[in-house]
Amino acid sequence: MKHTISLILLLSGLWIGLSGHFDPLLLSLGAGSILLTVYLAHRMDVIDWESHPLHFTTRLMRFLPYLMREIIIANIDVARRIVTPGKTISPRMIDVPLPQKTVLGRVIYANSITLTPGTVSVSVNRETISVHALTREAAEGLGRGEMAAAVPEDPIPERNRGGSGE
Repeated sequence: MKHTISLILLLSGLWIGLSGHFDPLLLSLGAGSILLTVYLAHRMDVIDWESHPLHFTTRLMRFLPYLMREIIIANIDVARRIVTPGKTISPRMIDVPLPQKTVLGRVIYANSITLTPGTVSVSVNRETISVHALTREAAEGLGRGEMAAAVPEDPIPERNRGGSGE
């Protein structure tokens, strides 16, 4: 039940945030579409801890400002290197240690690397992520492990979920 209520609240906030309309007609249509969506999701039995991870939401909300700051800093760095004459890049492939123990943690870390301009996750295995970095500084930053330490881990281990873990 708490997952259903939190899904209604999340969808409501998303709908209001994206539409920006507060007219009674549009609010009622939005409420109707949210209730229909939640009803269908409930009938399909897809509202659970995995599809709407309440236990993980607060950790993720603390990580997003860090990620946004890193994206902005990397955007400025890449833009500066583009407009600077001469060769200011030094592309390289590196293997970054992967300290996350859960699949969700690994996915968030690999996607965070790819979202940050100047770096792209190429492949992921249990111990490392192969990353293409545009500069030596970006590669060293990943090697220090600051982003890896900031990535939230899902507190529920895979073996307790009934899944295979991969």
